[in-house]
Amino acid sequence: MQEKGTISIHTENIFPIIKKFLYSDHEIFLRELVSNAVDATQKIKRLATLGQYTGELGDITVEVAFDEKKKTITISDKGLGMTADEIKKYINQIAFSGATEFVEKFKDAKDANEIIGKFGLGFYSAFMVAKNVEIHTLSYQAGAEPAIWTCDGSTEFEIKKGKKKTRGTDVILYINEDSEEFLDKWKLQGILDKYCKFLPVPIKFGTKSESVEDGVDDKGNKKWKSVEVDNIINTTSPIWTKSPNDLKDEDYLAFYKSLYPMSEDPLFWIHLNVDYPFNLTGVLYFPKVKNEFELQRNKIKLFSRQVFITDEVKDIVPEFLMLLHGVIDSPDIPLNVSRSFLQADSNVKKINNYITKKVADKLSELFKKDRKAYEEKWNDIGLFVKYGMISEEKFYEKGKEFTLLKNTKNEYFTLDEYREKVKAIQTDKNDQTIFLYSTDLNKQDSFIDSANKKDYDVLVLDSPIDSHFIQHIETKLEKTQLKRVDADVVEKLIQKDSTYANLLTEDQSKSVKELFEKAINNKNYSVEIEGLSPEEMPVTITMEEWMRRMKDMAQTGGGPMSFYGSLPDSYKVAINGNHPVVDKILKAEGEEAQMKLAKQAFDLALLSQGLLTGKDLTAFVKRSVEMI
Repeated sequence: MQEKGTISIHTENIFPIIKKFLYSDHEIFLRELVSNAVDATQKIKRLATLGQYTGELGDITVEVAFDEKKKTITISDKGLGMTADEIKKYINQIAFSGATEFVEKFKDAKDANEIIGKFGLGFYSAFMVAKNVEIHTLSYQAGAEPAIWTCDGSTEFEIKKGKKKTRGTDVILYINEDSEEFLDKWKLQGILDKYCKFLPVPIKFGTKSESVEDGVDDKGNKKWKSVEVDNIINTTSPIWTKSPNDLKDEDYLAFYKSLYPMSEDPLFWIHLNVDYPFNLTGVLYFPKVKNEFELQRNKIKLFSRQVFITDEVKDIVPEFLMLLHGVIDSPDIPLNVSRSFLQADSNVKKINNYITKKVADKLSELFKKDRKAYEEKWNDIGLFVKYGMISEEKFYEKGKEFTLLKNTKNEYFTLDEYREKVKAIQTDKNDQTIFLYSTDLNKQDSFIDSANKKDYDVLVLDSPIDSHFIQHIETKLEKTQLKRVDADVVEKLIQKDSTYANLLTEDQSKSVKELFEKAINNKNYSVEIEGLSPEEMPVTITMEEWMRRMKDMAQTGGGPMSFYGSLPDSYKVAINGNHPVVDKILKAEGEEAQMKLAKQAFDLALLSQGLLTGKDLTAFVKRSVEMI
């Protein structure tokens, strides 16, 4: 048996294209070749199960080895093996069927994943790192002869009789000068850990030292010795391949720790398992996440038949669940996928919808089963739920049943429950029910106090996503508005028919307004005289609800709202015409004394909101000492 030939394609330039366009992602050659070896191994196991192979299976471990001196990397399996004819069929022909179309279609490709796998080119990714590739193989079929295939990265190949005596295939890569970085133990270990950690057939990569018991010493203490054992880099049966009935909480937690060693334990998890209308398994974990949600993305790993593909799962997992951690495995997603494929594929859309539904069902179940425990987790899971309510209409419909609002008394309510709670007392003269909320309990304490004096309830909405959440639910809830508790004086937040009259005369009001404008001397503060309860503060500083909301949304990626983020802060200064301090200012002798009191009252209002800083704070302290 000896044959030289040319791979039958219409163009000579396919290899330069493979090398050029796959170069940025060249570590995946190892994933492709190990995946092929595992596939061949699983096929021989299947044939043995069906009785079509009656020989001894023996050790079916796939082995990856390298030789720094010879500059080779070898991937060996004990799978099906190939005959010379099968090599010609599977390596020379099928891999290059449609090669002309391939060249035309991908000559301008920028993304490696647009290329690999489209035309069975997984094997040929070897030429990204190798100047020469050899296949030594022996088929499982009775009477088969061993064969060797060699190719130097041109379209020419050679097949000759081999010397291999055991079933399976060895692929030997002679590494080119540009890729000698791969002739390194830790580099290869890292790639295998990344892509092959959960493959269903054991993968051996060299050996490692382990400590084992070695009797006891004179004092009866255990002795240990170091032994060399096979370095098996993978777990062949990860938990997502098992039935939930066969797993305990400890199994899920141990798997989570293996994926994210430095993380706290997750709050809970969802085991995915569906085989119609698509195949999908996996485990998704809800981690403890509060406000640093941007740092937590890309924690879901996507697999296809236990081969790692990517941790960028944006199109498969709904956007709002990108904060989850875990694993998804679906053979319906090709091993090599481009973003454009994911966006267009109908299975991906179905998987996305399925995951949304499963998460919603799980949250609903937890809420109904043990509401108290659910409330205790709310600070951690609220971010996911609110994100889902905003971004997924289907999730909103389910989510409104288990989305919680927390008030300043640490009480929790669903949206409907809360509306019922406050409707009677917090409905204004225009029949709008007003939800008051705080984003900072310390800074807004005086405003919360004013609201509580009127028996109004105040919500706590202080997560990064709440500015968008508020905007969204306001569009969903009928005759309902949300107002931050410091958006105006309390009488204006929820306007009733009966209000306090301003006891100042028109001239007095004008005089007080001018005094404060002069004392403040800042165009960003507009002064108004209000008729408020004498028990309210003499001066209250507020920013209008819509302006503050736009600014808050701009800070967390507001899109069109980003314009407002660049505008200077503008405030309203409400002077309580019915407060004794205002009367005292009017009666003070001389404009200087009046100005001093007005400035002091204004600075107190700034101080109560943490707005008094720097030189203004120093001047306020000195003035306060003088007045004492």
